[in-house]
Amino acid sequence: MYATLSDLLFDLFGIQTRLPIQMFGLVMALSFVGAYLVMQSELKRKQANGLLFPIKIQKKINEPIALIDFVTAVIIGAFIGFKLLEMILDYDSLVDNPQKFILSAKGSWFGALLGGAYSYYQKKKEADALIGKKVELKEIVVQPYELMGNIVAIAAIGGLLGAKIFHNLENIDQLMADPIGSLLSFSGLTFYGGLIVAAIGILYYTGKKGMPAWHVCDAAAAGLMLSYGTGRLGCHLSGDGDWGIDNLAAKPDWLSFLPDWAWSSRYAHNVLSEGVPIPGCEGAHCFQLLNPVYPTALYEAFACIGLFIFLWLIRKRFTIPGTFFLCYLLLNGIERFLIEKIRVNTTYSIFNAHITQAEIISFTFIIGSLIGLLILKMKHKKTLA
Repeated sequence: MYATLSDLLFDLFGIQTRLPIQMFGLVMALSFVGAYLVMQSELKRKQANGLLFPIKIQKKINEPIALIDFVTAVIIGAFIGFKLLEMILDYDSLVDNPQKFILSAKGSWFGALLGGAYSYYQKKKEADALIGKKVELKEIVVQPYELMGNIVAIAAIGGLLGAKIFHNLENIDQLMADPIGSLLSFSGLTFYGGLIVAAIGILYYTGKKGMPAWHVCDAAAAGLMLSYGTGRLGCHLSGDGDWGIDNLAAKPDWLSFLPDWAWSSRYAHNVLSEGVPIPGCEGAHCFQLLNPVYPTALYEAFACIGLFIFLWLIRKRFTIPGTFFLCYLLLNGIERFLIEKIRVNTTYSIFNAHITQAEIISFTFIIGSLIGLLILKMKHKKTLA
């Protein structure tokens, strides 16, 4: 496993370099880029087909910069300078544990002074350039796909918050034992929590812009499947704990073409440092699981990337708004419900059955999508009648 990009570069090319780039974070960032490009392409296609339209926005031009803008700029600049200069001066601490470094009180007050002063200077130049100019209310036209920057930002913030909230609800004992650590830690993220909260935020934002909800959902569906698949690659490569139950069985002969780690893995050098020490290994991440387990994150990665290709190929066949997104929910729900059978996760005891949070949500997605597809098709038939 590769906790950092540096570990991967050394293993593949023998390059020894210390970079403060975590493997999981890097792959997650690439997943957002993939979802961005796919959704942007779909928004353009829908607009070309007359399903989405340009958005007219009233915007004030030459509005004077308020005091709160100066204060905000100085605070942000000071924080960046506070951390940035310390990153340069104490690079080793940054590389050893980027999350701990960023969330700590460690920083340079001289850097904060420089950052705050520079931000004030830039904002002052901007304010001076507006002196004597008349404030105007101007109507500007924005294409739907031009909102993708804001949509991704909402998805990132809402997704992170939702993922942490649902994870802590699923692991309430850990939250009670260490509330601050559980809330601020970058580990422990639940996909469905992120999906639900991010979806609420995006639909609220696009709804305010007058974009039809079903068309927005349809445009996002394929990208969501792709980002989930690539994100699971990050889980597998870093060994972040999204692995399966013990797999002590020998690899079947019909899977002989696969490498052994695709059948079972001990996740050596996993980023969580879980398991038992690796003999002869020194430094960080020198642990591996006691028993080999199913590499479920890898299975999900291949399954969901394959499902993305399938959805991408058939997307133009869906003519009823919302049905493509519901098809995505159905496929995602089935895939996740099945993988939970061999995946390690917290379970709830309901009617003497041990069920995981993901099983409950994925089953809800399956039933809800089937009902939704039926309702949308019935409404479409009535419209045509």
